[in-house]
Amino acid sequence: MLYKFIICFLAGIGAGLGTGFAGMSAAAVISPMLITFLNIPAYQAVGIALASDVLASAVSAYTYGKNKNIDIKNGIVMMITVLCFTMIGSWISSFLPSSTMGSFSVFMTLILGIKFIVKPVMTTKESMISINKQKRIRQSILCGILVGFICGFVGAGGGMMMLLILTSVLGYELKTAVGTSVFIMTFTALTGAISHFAIGGLIDISALLFCVLSTLLWALIAARFANKASPITLNRATGIVLTVLGIAIIGVNYF
Repeated sequence: MLYKFIICFLAGIGAGLGTGFAGMSAAAVISPMLITFLNIPAYQAVGIALASDVLASAVSAYTYGKNKNIDIKNGIVMMITVLCFTMIGSWISSFLPSSTMGSFSVFMTLILGIKFIVKPVMTTKESMISINKQKRIRQSILCGILVGFICGFVGAGGGMMMLLILTSVLGYELKTAVGTSVFIMTFTALTGAISHFAIGGLIDISALLFCVLSTLLWALIAARFANKASPITLNRATGIVLTVLGIAIIGVNYF
C-alpha cells in the first residue's frame, strides 16, 4: 500500500503541476505511471486519471476565474463540442487493445514545453479581444471536435491540444488560455471518467483516492502561482514543467 501511495503521489505531482500551469490532462502523466508501476489495466488507468483531472481542473478553473483569466462565453461553445466527441472517442477506445492507449500524444507535452521556452506566448488581452467573434466561434467548434475525440479516445493530449489551439489558432494570451482550458477540461474529464467507469467496470479505489488528492493539491499550488506570475515568468515556468514532464513520460513509456 505504501508503494502504491508513493507512485500515486508522484504521479499526482506531475499531473497537478501540468494541470495548474498549462491545463494539461492528468492522464498524460497518471496513466503511464499506473500502467507501468502498478500494473493497472490501461483502460482503468485512463479512467482514474480522468477522475483525478475533474477536481484538479475545477479548482484551477476557480482560481483562474477569480483572477478574471477565463473566457466563459467562448469556452462554453468549445466545451459543448468537446463533450460530445469525448463520449464518442471514449466509446471507440473501449474496443482497442491496451497497448494502443495513451501512445498517441506521448511527445506532445515535451514539444509544447520547448515551444513555451523558445517562443513564449506574449499576446495581450487587448489584442485577444480584437479578434472577430464569429470567426472564433467557427474555429472553436471545429477544434472542439478534434480535441474532444482525442481526449476520449486516448485520455491524454486533449488539454495540450486545447492550450496549443487557444494560444496559436484563437489568439488567446497565456493565462486566459490556461484558465479557459481547465474550465473546459473540468467537464470533458468528468464526461470521460463517467464513460470509462461505466464501460470498464470496477476500479482500484485506493489508487483513485491517492491520485485524486495528490493531483488536487499540486494543481491548486500551480494555479495560484501562475495567476500571480508575469507573462514571461509564466511562459518559462510552464515550459520547464512541461519539458520535464514530457521527458519523464517518454522515459516511463519507452525505457
